[in-house]
Amino acid sequence: MPLALLALAIGAFGIGTTEFVTSGLLPEIAEEFGVSIPTAGLLTTGYALGVVVGAPILAILGGRIPRKTMLMALMGLFVAGNALSAVAPVFSVMLAGRIVASLAHGAFFGIGAIVAAGLVAPQKKAGAIAMMFTGLTVSTVVGVPMGTLVGQNVGWRVTFLIIAGLGVLAVLGIAALVPPQPRPERTRLSGETAAFRNPQVLLAMAMTVLGFGGVFTMSTYLAPMMTDVAGYAPSSVTWLLVLFGLGMLVGNLVGGRYADRALMPMLYIALGGLAVLLALLPFTAHDKIAAAITIPLIGAFGFATVPPLQKRVLDQTADAPTLASAVNIGAFNLGNAIAAWLGGLVISAGFGYTAPNWVGAAMAASALLLALLSASLERRTTAPSAGRVVASGVPAAAEREAAPAAR
Repeated sequence: MPLALLALAIGAFGIGTTEFVTSGLLPEIAEEFGVSIPTAGLLTTGYALGVVVGAPILAILGGRIPRKTMLMALMGLFVAGNALSAVAPVFSVMLAGRIVASLAHGAFFGIGAIVAAGLVAPQKKAGAIAMMFTGLTVSTVVGVPMGTLVGQNVGWRVTFLIIAGLGVLAVLGIAALVPPQPRPERTRLSGETAAFRNPQVLLAMAMTVLGFGGVFTMSTYLAPMMTDVAGYAPSSVTWLLVLFGLGMLVGNLVGGRYADRALMPMLYIALGGLAVLLALLPFTAHDKIAAAITIPLIGAFGFATVPPLQKRVLDQTADAPTLASAVNIGAFNLGNAIAAWLGGLVISAGFGYTAPNWVGAAMAASALLLALLSASLERRTTAPSAGRVVASGVPAAAEREAAPAAR
């Protein structure tokens, strides 16, 4: 794999760290600004919504800028947002900094996936995308726990300054390691939006929302589920999150490797396994060891869907991939927000802290049904053209290619 993927992975590591680190620092942030924990939670909600909104807007604005330049600009925006959060005098300014940083998230992963796929041979594209996303998964194992530890012992402002420093490192890495990228072909907005008239693109994005969203019904409420149901001490939640992150790391690499060989079968296995594991967790959550086994498996099967889904969108939008790729990254965050909201509803209804997992299992199962539907539609559209044979016995497609030469 090219060294340029390392620079993209560093950017992904910084983005993943800033996205999730606030969950471990909410008490400290809330205390300093004199706001409630739910109000401080807007730092997470605002970030997620910023990703959803920023992904298509910045993808469109950057559609005519060389992709390497755009990636550096996006990381510059990321640095500015985190630096603003680090020095924010009041809560509203910190929230603004979070939103500024989030605007870079979707477009960076969307454009970065295109660049990563273009650095390798066609049969290795999903693996290259997975290597970039490795930075995101490693952030859940290393970046978030370390950021939380630094914030709790030195101050949360130091955490955000360090994250801004990671952004600077990513900018330098992209400048030095990513080869010059040609200016994207002049594509009208109508050309980029035409991708959304392709049923396969819409189905892939729906799978993204439902499939990975199912993971967040578990992870959002992991802490209360493990302390109140499994009986873990609050201090144990940190290493349970590390286990979850390790599962995500393994799933990302496996998903990228096998998606290059058999993309749709990889999706069937990942989504099916995810649905089963989420349905099992309400039972295994009552035992410490069983819960500690189930949680990383959910992370593995959940993140194994990411490289194949991102590659499927790129495959279906080869002529104008930028907007669709970025919007699909926003779809991951939309799924996260929906999952957390639905999980909160069932808990508020009195069904307990394990109930969100049933919601997640239903979401993952729905995504699996969409994957089967997508494959079925694809077979129907390709079979007629592949099967048509002209009277001479030559396939129709071959006859069309030969016709100009004959004339």
